Amino acid sequence: MTGELRAVLFDSGGVLIRPVGGRWNPRADFETTILAHDPTVTPERFARAIAAGEDFFAASESTPDYDDYHRVLLRDLGLEPTPALLAELLREVPVNMVLETYPDVAKTLAELRHRGVRMAVVSDAWPGLAEAHDELGIGGYFEAYAISAVLGCRKPDPRMYRHASDALGLRAAECVFVDDDPELVAAAIELGYSGRVLCRDGAVAGAPGMPVPSITDLSEIVELF
Repeated sequence: MTGELRAVLFDSGGVLIRPVGGRWNPRADFETTILAHDPTVTPERFARAIAAGEDFFAASESTPDYDDYHRVLLRDLGLEPTPALLAELLREVPVNMVLETYPDVAKTLAELRHRGVRMAVVSDAWPGLAEAHDELGIGGYFEAYAISAVLGCRKPDPRMYRHASDALGLRAAECVFVDDDPELVAAAIELGYSGRVLCRDGAVAGAPGMPVPSITDLSEIVELF
């Protein structure tokens, strides 16, 4: 391995996995579920409710409870957030119906493991992320998870990054953090981690006051080890 680096801390959404259909929240089957209860809901009302949910996320210090998120959407739609409807919105569906890994992920993780690189996940997500990774066939690569809904904080809170590196028993300088948000990578660099922002569209990455090293394919991270 090059220098002190011994591990990779990965963001999940936008780096390892993406939503089928292109939208993270609400889940891809949200409209279908709602229309079964109220077929009069229009696309415009859905768009307004989804925007209200985004505002709710933005105002939350950590990833909120999913039921609380759905209550915001339902109330904006004028629907009663009954326990039955909330449960239906969270009903179990095969993970591969709503999430998928990027094409460059499986090969990259396998090569990193082959080189003896340790791996963890640092993600603003709900508690079921590890199980979702398992169903998608990548969970076995990660020794630790720092999940916002569990820790009660979100990136760039230092606790998110440190929870993962501490769980690996490594110093910040021994870890490289990969995210698709340059400001979150810049925050990790400020804390002593190495960092790379993943820009699959090839756009030049940057954050206010600090240039952030970038990659355009996840496999490029292997070159650091």
